[in-house]
Amino acid sequence: MFSPQWQHSYQALGSGYTSRANPDPASSPEWMGWNETLAEELQWPQDLRKTDEALAIFAGQSTLEGTSPTASVYAGHQFGQYNPQLGDGRAILLGEWAVSPAKHYDVQLKGAGQTPYSRGGDGKSPVGPVVREYLVSEAMHHLGVPTTRALAAIATGDRVFRNDVEPGAVMVRVAKSHLRFGSIQYFAMTREGDGLAELVEYAAERHFPNIIAAKGADSAAAKAEVLLEETVKRIASLVAHWQSLGFVHGVMNTDNMLLSGETIDYGPCAFVDTFKADAMFSAIDSQGRYRLSNQPGIAHWNTSVLASCLLKVLNSSEDRAVAYAQSVVDEFPRWYTDAFKTRVAAKLGLDSFRPEDTELHDGFLKTLEEDQLDLSLAYRWLTHQALEDRGHTPIGDLCVPSAGLLDWQSVWQRRRASNKADSQMTGDLMCQANPVVIPRNHHIAAAIEEAESQDYDYLQAASGRWKSPFEWQDSDTLWAAPPTPTERVTRTFCGT
Repeated sequence: MFSPQWQHSYQALGSGYTSRANPDPASSPEWMGWNETLAEELQWPQDLRKTDEALAIFAGQSTLEGTSPTASVYAGHQFGQYNPQLGDGRAILLGEWAVSPAKHYDVQLKGAGQTPYSRGGDGKSPVGPVVREYLVSEAMHHLGVPTTRALAAIATGDRVFRNDVEPGAVMVRVAKSHLRFGSIQYFAMTREGDGLAELVEYAAERHFPNIIAAKGADSAAAKAEVLLEETVKRIASLVAHWQSLGFVHGVMNTDNMLLSGETIDYGPCAFVDTFKADAMFSAIDSQGRYRLSNQPGIAHWNTSVLASCLLKVLNSSEDRAVAYAQSVVDEFPRWYTDAFKTRVAAKLGLDSFRPEDTELHDGFLKTLEEDQLDLSLAYRWLTHQALEDRGHTPIGDLCVPSAGLLDWQSVWQRRRASNKADSQMTGDLMCQANPVVIPRNHHIAAAIEEAESQDYDYLQAASGRWKSPFEWQDSDTLWAAPPTPTERVTRTFCGT
């Protein structure tokens, strides 16, 4: 029987891919958050579950047998400009925690100190970004969105110098891997192909072994094809999921896109409250490059960059490599649109998405924006209209429909009347597609403010509530409510 163990398969590729990096010891660490649910899924050792020993390890005060701390090199387009070398500037990989021969998870300390790729930075993280990522990444998981996970959040007791002096923290991040589009870019562009074939084969075999086996993709070129096609499909589906929930990533640089298709790096992210098609929150995105409406286009562009970097390994014939890469990238709009329409059909309680439903959904969003209505609550209000279950939840107090929304509702009801599927079934699907609660910006801000004063009750309450986002709970006059004007958050920050 296989026992969970540490492995270091990426490190084994050689020194060109990773460098040794040891965490800085925290002066007086304490637990801010611990994710026992994830610990169970990982079959994490019992003696390292929120124990003093685990705290010391994650805070860099002691080492864990079997780990081999490293930082990985990568490059990336940042706001459209290529940076030839980035890398884990404030993240240290302990290793791959293998729960089976085919299932490995990277376990990484984020904010643990300088690495060879810190570029003059301190490698530390303030409390704020750790709280944000701990809360939002787990909320995204429970919303069904592919994402990195958060095992723990730890206050270090040390000061971090940004614009002001801030308390420091470390997050223990778990991912299928931390291989990024930028990892491919570094070896394809900065290193001009040196080491690229080995990386591509490794990434394809790590993330898509079943597809490789099913296709009999034995050659390096065939594995490169699998890597490209499956990654592009997953990114298209991922961004469609973001759009359906009103999630704004805020920094969709190519180094923040994972080959596994998981969401990573939650620095300046936010969910929209009052709907705005061009919603943007990131303080560093002054031009709105990564605004809500632009995310599908940016993702498409990012996948084209990935494809161009794989040309040398896709085919020895440049013309054939370009033709294949272009054919995959050209499929992105269809894959994205199909995924988005499927989600919209479920959110609107439709049996399928028909051509005329584009106008129906566009009209819904236009009404929300014109009448300044909350996106999540409006979808949930529709859900209860479909179920004729208006008196058993607080939705009537939280979402008061405008005249425009009531007019649109009559069009929607006529469309639903033509469904070929059972109305109860489509209503139930709406309940599973339209969350009651999302990780709203003002709750995250409140959790950060309290955590900076060493009070973690709000963080833990929010984390607990967002584990069941599709079900009403007694406290939801608080958690489901939109922010008041004084609570509204309009700018979010990276913390680097």
